[in-house]
Amino acid sequence: MLNKLKEFFQNELAFNAAKNTDAEQKYSLEQACALLLMEVSGADFEQSNLEKDKIKQLLQSLFELSDEKLDELFERSHQASKDTTSMHPFTSMINDNYEYEQKVNLLSLMWKVAFVDDNLDKYEEAMIRKIADLLYISHSDYIKVKHIAAEKRE
Repeated sequence: MLNKLKEFFQNELAFNAAKNTDAEQKYSLEQACALLLMEVSGADFEQSNLEKDKIKQLLQSLFELSDEKLDELFERSHQASKDTTSMHPFTSMINDNYEYEQKVNLLSLMWKVAFVDDNLDKYEEAMIRKIADLLYISHSDYIKVKHIAAEKRE
């Protein structure tokens, strides 16, 4: 009985993994990145239109999305950001699919969102630090990317 149950779950997991197409995985990665950017912008309990526009601009340039796909991604990610209690599933997906340099690039996008209103809030900075840790980005790269983003905004 136990073996049959074990076999069922192994077959179910294999079936579900096979169903996850490249397009679905790409969309999931896009949503994970969008959600992390949303988490940064909402960390200070305010999400300005300036921050929303910056997130859309960054997602557009990062993923080359049509306006319709961008709006859909933004709305789904915005809702998911409200409903999520953990960033771990999203950072795990990014860790499983992105190279280190891609994760550092995502970190630089987070800094751009945080600096867009010329006010780096302590909660935004703490959120970025937390995400950087979950993405296994070294502290030296965290600081380097932060300084580059701060210099570019001036």
